[in-house]
Amino acid sequence: MPEIDQKLPGGGLPLGALHEVAGGGDDAVNAAVAARFSAGLAALTGGQVLWIAKKADLFAPSLQQAGLPPTRVVFVEVESDADGLACFEEGLRHGGLSAVVAEVGRLTMTASRRLQLAAESGGALGIAIRRWPRLANGADFGQPTASSTRWRVSALPSAELPVQGVGQSRWLLELIRTRAGESGVFEVEAGDGPAGLRIAGAPPPSTHRIGMVAALGY
Repeated sequence: MPEIDQKLPGGGLPLGALHEVAGGGDDAVNAAVAARFSAGLAALTGGQVLWIAKKADLFAPSLQQAGLPPTRVVFVEVESDADGLACFEEGLRHGGLSAVVAEVGRLTMTASRRLQLAAESGGALGIAIRRWPRLANGADFGQPTASSTRWRVSALPSAELPVQGVGQSRWLLELIRTRAGESGVFEVEAGDGPAGLRIAGAPPPSTHRIGMVAALGY
């Protein structure tokens, strides 16, 4: 998706780096949207993925719809942020994984620097899905970290159809921060083709180009 990729240095998300993703609210719908976005990014890396979760609410069939089948994923359930960060760092340093996804609440500058260095060492795509037990804790998302990019994904109502039925899934995708790049806000929806989505309201393109952020899609 050129509209999104052009905002990122190098035309896509860098591997060997840490990225943050959060839902636009603390409800289950926005948490699911953030997980789907992360799954789509991890799927595009092509290799084995380590997924670290704190809550037993991950729906594996939905990950497969995003292009990430169970055969490519090792699931780990942890009880605390400390355990999750330790597994996150070990996974990033492993060297045999293409992506490591972890649910993280509080993320300090020190912890994020360790994760960034681990990602650089192992070469994997690191994705921290920010989830908090209470909405008030979400203010931590505005604190500085060493992450290369920071995203917020929110569910939007589907576009109305001329007939009865459910329209294409639609999201508000916010690129809040990127190193040496530009921030941006995009309204995207599920679409046909390898990219799996398009800018909302845009006609289907005759040709498709896949960037690292072209990973959403139900």
